[in-house]
Amino acid sequence: MTTSETNVPKEWGGIPGFRRRIRIIPGVGQASAALEDDLHCMLVTLQHDGERITGVEPVMDRAPWTTCPGARAVLRGTFLGLPLAEAQQRAAPEKRQNCTHLHDLALLAAAHAGDREGLVYDVLAGDPVDGEQSVELRKDGKRVQFWHLRDGSITMPEGIAGRSLTQLRDWIATLDTDAAEAARILQWASLVAHGRTMPLSRQSNAQAIPPNCHTFQPEQAAVAQRVGQRIDFSRALRAPLEHFDGATFHDDPHRAEHPEPPTPA
Repeated sequence: MTTSETNVPKEWGGIPGFRRRIRIIPGVGQASAALEDDLHCMLVTLQHDGERITGVEPVMDRAPWTTCPGARAVLRGTFLGLPLAEAQQRAAPEKRQNCTHLHDLALLAAAHAGDREGLVYDVLAGDPVDGEQSVELRKDGKRVQFWHLRDGSITMPEGIAGRSLTQLRDWIATLDTDAAEAARILQWASLVAHGRTMPLSRQSNAQAIPPNCHTFQPEQAAVAQRVGQRIDFSRALRAPLEHFDGATFHDDPHRAEHPEPPTPA
Protein backbone atom coordinates (compact mmCIF):
# COMPACT_ATOMS: atom_id res chain seq x y z
CA MET A 1 0.00 0.00 0.00
CA THR A 2 1.40 3.40 -0.98
CA THR A 3 1.45 6.54 1.12
CA SER A 4 -1.37 7.94 -1.00
CA GLU A 5 -3.63 5.05 0.06
CA THR A 6 -3.04 5.28 3.80
CA ASN A 7 -5.87 6.07 6.18
CA VAL A 8 -6.40 9.28 8.11
CA PRO A 9 -3.64 9.70 10.75
CA LYS A 10 -4.30 7.60 13.86
CA GLU A 11 -3.69 10.54 16.18
CA TRP A 12 -6.75 12.25 14.69
CA GLY A 13 -8.97 9.40 15.87
CA GLY A 14 -11.69 10.50 18.26
CA ILE A 15 -11.10 14.25 17.78
CA PRO A 16 -14.51 15.78 16.96
CA GLY A 17 -14.30 17.86 13.82
CA PHE A 18 -14.43 18.21 10.07
CA ARG A 19 -12.43 15.85 7.87
CA ARG A 20 -11.60 16.34 4.19
CA ARG A 21 -9.47 14.22 1.90
CA ILE A 22 -8.28 15.23 -1.57
CA ARG A 23 -6.61 12.64 -3.76
CA ILE A 24 -4.81 13.68 -6.97
CA ILE A 25 -4.04 11.02 -9.60
CA PRO A 26 -2.00 11.98 -12.70
CA GLY A 27 -1.85 9.56 -15.63
CA VAL A 28 -1.05 9.29 -19.31
CA GLY A 29 -3.15 11.90 -21.11
CA GLN A 30 -5.30 12.63 -18.08
CA ALA A 31 -5.30 13.77 -14.47
CA SER A 32 -7.95 13.35 -11.78
CA ALA A 33 -8.69 14.96 -8.43
CA ALA A 34 -11.23 13.57 -5.96
CA LEU A 35 -12.59 15.07 -2.75
CA GLU A 36 -14.73 13.86 0.14
CA ASP A 37 -15.77 15.59 3.35
CA ASP A 38 -18.83 15.83 5.59
CA LEU A 39 -20.99 17.31 2.81
CA HIS A 40 -19.32 16.49 -0.51
CA CYS A 41 -17.95 13.59 -2.52
CA MET A 42 -16.79 14.60 -6.00
CA LEU A 43 -14.33 13.79 -8.77
CA VAL A 44 -12.98 15.70 -11.76
CA THR A 45 -10.98 14.04 -14.53
CA LEU A 46 -9.29 16.17 -17.17
CA GLN A 47 -8.11 14.69 -20.46
CA HIS A 48 -5.27 16.58 -22.12
CA ASP A 49 -2.77 16.40 -24.97
CA GLY A 50 0.10 17.64 -22.86
CA GLU A 51 -0.73 21.27 -23.50
CA ARG A 52 -4.50 21.77 -23.60
CA ILE A 53 -7.50 20.32 -21.78
CA THR A 54 -9.36 18.16 -24.30
CA GLY A 55 -11.98 16.62 -22.01
CA VAL A 56 -13.66 17.39 -18.68
CA GLU A 57 -15.48 14.67 -16.72
CA PRO A 58 -17.03 15.76 -13.40
CA VAL A 59 -18.74 13.28 -11.06
CA MET A 60 -20.88 14.11 -8.02
CA ASP A 61 -21.22 11.10 -5.75
CA ARG A 62 -22.66 13.21 -2.92
CA ALA A 63 -23.69 16.89 -2.95
CA PRO A 64 -25.74 19.04 -0.57
CA TRP A 65 -28.26 20.70 -2.95
CA THR A 66 -30.63 19.53 -5.68
CA THR A 67 -29.13 22.11 -8.05
CA CYS A 68 -25.49 21.05 -7.63
CA PRO A 69 -25.48 18.57 -10.57
CA GLY A 70 -26.20 21.42 -12.97
CA ALA A 71 -22.71 22.74 -12.27
CA ARG A 72 -21.15 19.86 -14.21
CA ALA A 73 -22.04 21.46 -17.55
CA VAL A 74 -20.72 24.82 -16.34
CA LEU A 75 -17.40 23.18 -15.43
CA ARG A 76 -17.03 21.69 -18.91
CA GLY A 77 -17.69 25.08 -20.47
CA THR A 78 -15.17 26.75 -18.17
CA PHE A 79 -12.20 24.40 -18.63
CA LEU A 80 -12.56 22.67 -22.00
CA GLY A 81 -9.86 23.87 -24.39
CA LEU A 82 -7.85 25.83 -21.83
CA PRO A 83 -4.07 25.48 -21.78
CA LEU A 84 -3.04 23.48 -18.71
CA ALA A 85 -0.47 26.09 -17.78
CA GLU A 86 -3.05 28.90 -17.90
CA ALA A 87 -6.01 27.19 -16.23
CA GLN A 88 -5.55 28.99 -12.92
CA GLN A 89 -5.76 32.53 -14.30
CA ARG A 90 -8.11 31.84 -17.23
CA ALA A 91 -10.75 29.99 -15.18
CA ALA A 92 -10.64 32.09 -12.01
CA PRO A 93 -13.17 34.78 -13.08
CA GLU A 94 -15.85 32.12 -13.60
CA LYS A 95 -15.47 30.39 -10.24
CA ARG A 96 -18.69 31.84 -8.78
CA GLN A 97 -20.71 30.42 -11.68
CA ASN A 98 -19.28 26.97 -10.97
CA CYS A 99 -19.53 24.55 -8.10
CA THR A 100 -16.52 25.84 -6.18
CA HIS A 101 -15.48 22.30 -5.22
CA LEU A 102 -15.52 20.98 -8.79
CA HIS A 103 -13.70 24.13 -9.90
CA ASP A 104 -10.99 23.69 -7.29
CA LEU A 105 -10.59 20.00 -8.20
CA ALA A 106 -10.20 20.91 -11.87
CA LEU A 107 -7.47 23.40 -11.00
CA LEU A 108 -5.65 20.80 -8.90
CA ALA A 109 -5.88 18.24 -11.71
CA ALA A 110 -4.50 20.78 -14.19
CA ALA A 111 -1.68 21.81 -11.86
CA HIS A 112 -0.55 18.21 -11.33
CA ALA A 113 -1.17 16.84 -14.83
CA GLY A 114 2.56 16.51 -15.45
CA ASP A 115 3.38 14.78 -12.16
CA ARG A 116 4.69 11.23 -12.10
CA GLU A 117 3.07 10.24 -8.82
CA GLY A 118 -0.20 10.98 -7.10
CA LEU A 119 -0.64 12.61 -3.72
CA VAL A 120 -3.15 12.90 -0.91
CA TYR A 121 -4.09 15.91 1.19
CA ASP A 122 -5.89 15.35 4.53
CA VAL A 123 -7.57 18.10 6.53
CA LEU A 124 -8.69 18.10 10.15
CA ALA A 125 -10.56 21.14 11.41
CA GLY A 126 -11.33 20.46 15.04
CA ASP A 127 -14.67 21.65 16.41
CA PRO A 128 -14.26 24.90 18.38
CA VAL A 129 -14.07 24.55 22.16
CA ASP A 130 -14.68 27.79 24.09
CA GLY A 131 -13.83 29.68 20.91
CA GLU A 132 -10.51 27.87 20.39
CA GLN A 133 -9.93 25.81 17.25
CA SER A 134 -7.00 24.12 15.51
CA VAL A 135 -6.89 23.25 11.80
CA GLU A 136 -4.27 21.06 10.16
CA LEU A 137 -3.28 19.93 6.67
CA ARG A 138 -1.18 16.88 5.87
CA LYS A 139 0.34 16.06 2.49
CA ASP A 140 1.00 12.34 2.03
CA GLY A 141 0.86 12.00 5.79
CA LYS A 142 3.24 14.86 6.62
CA ARG A 143 1.96 17.99 8.33
CA VAL A 144 2.49 21.01 6.07
CA GLN A 145 0.15 23.61 7.62
CA PHE A 146 -1.14 24.07 11.18
CA TRP A 147 -3.18 27.06 12.29
CA HIS A 148 -4.80 27.97 15.59
CA LEU A 149 -7.86 30.22 15.78
CA ARG A 150 -9.64 32.03 18.59
CA ASP A 151 -13.16 33.34 17.99
CA GLY A 152 -12.63 33.10 14.23
CA SER A 153 -9.29 34.96 14.12
CA ILE A 154 -5.98 33.21 13.48
CA THR A 155 -3.57 33.39 16.42
CA MET A 156 -0.87 31.08 15.03
CA PRO A 157 1.36 31.05 12.99
CA GLU A 158 2.72 34.49 13.73
CA GLY A 159 2.85 35.60 10.10
CA ILE A 160 -0.94 35.55 9.73
CA ALA A 161 -1.98 36.20 13.33
CA GLY A 162 -4.93 38.56 13.66
CA ARG A 163 -6.45 37.69 10.28
CA SER A 164 -9.67 35.86 9.59
CA LEU A 165 -9.81 32.90 7.19
CA THR A 166 -11.11 35.21 4.45
CA GLN A 167 -8.12 37.58 4.73
CA LEU A 168 -5.31 35.34 3.52
CA ARG A 169 -5.06 36.10 -0.21
CA ASP A 170 -2.12 38.52 -0.03
CA TRP A 171 -0.19 36.22 2.34
CA ILE A 172 -0.78 33.18 0.13
CA ALA A 173 0.52 35.19 -2.85
CA THR A 174 3.92 35.45 -1.12
CA LEU A 175 4.34 31.66 -0.79
CA ASP A 176 6.01 29.27 -3.21
CA THR A 177 3.78 27.13 -5.43
CA ASP A 178 3.54 24.08 -3.16
CA ALA A 179 3.02 26.08 0.04
CA ALA A 180 0.41 28.29 -1.63
CA GLU A 181 -1.54 25.25 -2.81
CA ALA A 182 -1.48 23.78 0.69
CA ALA A 183 -2.56 27.04 2.30
CA ARG A 184 -5.48 27.47 -0.12
CA ILE A 185 -6.66 23.91 0.52
CA LEU A 186 -6.61 24.43 4.28
CA GLN A 187 -8.33 27.80 3.93
CA TRP A 188 -11.15 26.38 1.75
CA ALA A 189 -11.69 23.40 4.04
CA SER A 190 -11.66 25.49 7.21
CA LEU A 191 -14.34 27.80 5.78
CA VAL A 192 -16.55 24.83 4.86
CA ALA A 193 -15.95 23.31 8.30
CA HIS A 194 -17.64 26.33 9.86
CA GLY A 195 -20.95 24.78 8.79
CA ARG A 196 -20.61 22.15 11.52
CA THR A 197 -21.19 24.87 14.12
CA MET A 198 -24.41 26.10 12.49
CA PRO A 199 -27.85 24.49 12.81
CA LEU A 200 -28.99 22.94 9.53
CA SER A 201 -32.03 25.23 9.53
CA ARG A 202 -29.70 28.21 9.04
CA GLN A 203 -28.07 26.54 6.02
CA SER A 204 -31.16 25.43 4.13
CA ASN A 205 -32.35 28.62 2.42
CA ALA A 206 -30.20 29.07 -0.68
CA GLN A 207 -31.64 32.54 -1.34
CA ALA A 208 -30.23 33.76 1.99
CA ILE A 209 -26.68 32.73 1.10
CA PRO A 210 -24.32 35.04 -0.88
CA PRO A 211 -24.01 34.09 -4.60
CA ASN A 212 -20.56 32.54 -4.29
CA CYS A 213 -21.21 29.40 -6.36
CA HIS A 214 -23.50 27.82 -8.94
CA THR A 215 -26.28 26.84 -6.55
CA PHE A 216 -26.43 30.27 -4.92
CA GLN A 217 -26.83 32.21 -8.15
CA PRO A 218 -30.37 33.69 -8.16
CA GLU A 219 -31.86 31.39 -10.80
CA GLN A 220 -30.67 28.25 -8.98
CA ALA A 221 -31.17 29.56 -5.45
CA ALA A 222 -34.88 30.10 -6.13
CA VAL A 223 -35.43 26.34 -6.56
CA ALA A 224 -32.54 24.75 -4.63
CA GLN A 225 -33.36 22.31 -1.85
CA ARG A 226 -31.05 20.68 0.67
CA VAL A 227 -30.44 16.99 0.02
CA GLY A 228 -27.73 14.43 0.59
CA GLN A 229 -26.27 12.85 3.64
CA ARG A 230 -23.89 14.64 5.95
CA ILE A 231 -21.24 12.30 7.34
CA ASP A 232 -19.31 12.93 10.54
CA PHE A 233 -16.01 11.28 9.66
CA SER A 234 -14.72 11.78 13.19
CA ARG A 235 -17.32 9.16 14.20
CA ALA A 236 -17.82 7.29 10.91
CA LEU A 237 -17.05 3.69 10.00
CA ARG A 238 -14.68 4.63 7.20
CA ALA A 239 -12.26 7.34 6.15
CA PRO A 240 -13.03 9.89 3.41
CA LEU A 241 -12.59 8.45 -0.12
CA GLU A 242 -12.24 4.92 1.21
CA HIS A 243 -14.83 3.81 -1.38
CA PHE A 244 -12.85 5.41 -4.25
CA ASP A 245 -10.38 3.21 -6.14
CA GLY A 246 -8.64 5.99 -8.05
CA ALA A 247 -11.10 5.96 -10.94
CA THR A 248 -14.58 5.08 -9.64
CA PHE A 249 -16.73 5.54 -6.56
CA HIS A 250 -18.04 2.17 -5.38
CA ASP A 251 -21.14 1.50 -3.31
CA ASP A 252 -20.55 2.27 0.34
CA PRO A 253 -22.00 -0.61 2.37
CA HIS A 254 -21.87 1.54 5.52
CA ARG A 255 -23.55 4.64 4.05
CA ALA A 256 -26.82 4.17 5.95
CA GLU A 257 -24.86 3.74 9.18
CA HIS A 258 -22.73 6.88 8.92
CA PRO A 259 -23.62 9.28 11.74
CA GLU A 260 -24.65 12.83 10.98
CA PRO A 261 -22.58 15.64 12.54
CA PRO A 262 -23.93 16.74 15.92
CA THR A 263 -26.47 19.55 15.61
CA PRO A 264 -25.50 22.71 17.55
CA ALA A 265 -28.03 24.00 20.01
